[in-house]
Amino acid sequence: MSSFAIRHAAVFTVDPNNRVIPDGTVVVENGVITQVGDDREVTIPEGCEIIDGHGHALMPGLVDCHSHSSLMRGVTENMQLMDWLPWYQLEHRAMTEEFAYHSARLCYLEALQSGTTCVMDMFRYMDRCADAASELGLRVHLAPYVADRPGKDFFSTREENRQLIRSHHDSQSGRVKVWMGLEHLFYCTEDAYREAVQLSKEYGVGIHTHASEQKEEELAVTAEFGHRSLAVLDRYGILGERTLLAHCVWLNSEEIARVADTGTSIAHCPVSNAKLASGVAPVPEMLAAGINVGLGTDGPVCNNSLTLFEEMKFASLIQKASRLDATALPADQILRMATINGARALGIDREVGSLEVGKKADLLLLKLDRPNLTPYSVNEQGGNVLWNLVFAADRSNVVGVWVDGRRLIQDRESVLVNQQSVITEAQTQGLALHQACRDLSHTRIAMN
Repeated sequence: MSSFAIRHAAVFTVDPNNRVIPDGTVVVENGVITQVGDDREVTIPEGCEIIDGHGHALMPGLVDCHSHSSLMRGVTENMQLMDWLPWYQLEHRAMTEEFAYHSARLCYLEALQSGTTCVMDMFRYMDRCADAASELGLRVHLAPYVADRPGKDFFSTREENRQLIRSHHDSQSGRVKVWMGLEHLFYCTEDAYREAVQLSKEYGVGIHTHASEQKEEELAVTAEFGHRSLAVLDRYGILGERTLLAHCVWLNSEEIARVADTGTSIAHCPVSNAKLASGVAPVPEMLAAGINVGLGTDGPVCNNSLTLFEEMKFASLIQKASRLDATALPADQILRMATINGARALGIDREVGSLEVGKKADLLLLKLDRPNLTPYSVNEQGGNVLWNLVFAADRSNVVGVWVDGRRLIQDRESVLVNQQSVITEAQTQGLALHQACRDLSHTRIAMN
């Protein structure tokens, strides 16, 4: 694997001290970061490829903590969660291996072009999702959509999840990880949750599930189980350092304390939560309690977009607006949520999530001299670039993306796949899936 150095960039390390290096250089050898520092203090190895970083910001690749690959973009609109779910289930009832493959390939391409280097994907036929990840080169964590309650047999099975761990966990040089994936309390039996805990310990893998997304959902769970969602999950033994809960919009103060005490992480999906009218998660209280909170897009089916730049901006603004507090979730905190916090939620923060010596080179290079980021000024506190990375940057600024030191995006184009071919095939497959869902629409199934 070749060595390279990105010189004279504004380097946002997102290390424990949030170090910013205005004229920085990062050296990568054999896929690993070997030097990070001021350009004057870095020694460039002989024969190393030099990439000019003037007028660019260099930062860790973004981490999407919760997503669902899909070809169903913009077809289930103007619905709240409990009304939306029966329509969303049609996609899974119509799902095939081919649809799943093209869903993942399209979504992973969009993620990469938006600066995301790692995606937690909860979907179906995830061996084909692994194939898509291999083609594009990004890092993925795969959590099959497991459901074993009566009437939910159109989701993944517990055996499929076990088999995927055996066949794909730690594959593709460690870029593919497999988790225990559990859809929801209304979809999974107690046995499924308890088995997930057992297999998590046996195989050393994480557990991913949804919880407390909408107020009406919490009321329905309480009516069905006699307790709120978090209490039921706690009784099943799900909470812990290897568990990542998606959403958690409606946690109360006692539940926040319990999540913090158990070391459970949360994937915050602000755009999806707003779009489905689920509410505003109490993220500042979660962070104050010591909970590790990352960001997720929740996928195109309930977000329409897969860019974490949008999530970063919205995550901050929705807290400022709802609390009437302009200081809520400042840029440095949000940037950590999209990078190192996300890596920690996925259990890979010792490998990626910040630009530090010894970590794998998952990098994102952004062009600053574009209208949306001009004028720019960088100092050791980040200058206005820090704030504009969160509140102004978008996919148009992404000119370079690396995973494991291999360049995957160059000048906004994929290096490994023919982008137009991916898009053209996804268009054909997507329209076919839409029709298959319409054919099933008269047989919608309620969530519970």
